[in-house]
Amino acid sequence: MDRKKLMMTTVALGTAYLLKDQKSRSKVMSQLQSLGTANKKKK
Repeated sequence: MDRKKLMMTTVALGTAYLLKDQKSRSKVMSQLQSLGTANKKKK
């Protein structure tokens, strides 16, 4: 397994674990939304 695929699998499993809990889910979603808006501002 190459390094990029391993890293993406690890991230996906970690995210799935965090999304099980409602509090963690809302925190992760707000962080992803703030990342999305930060990227739009840079462009």
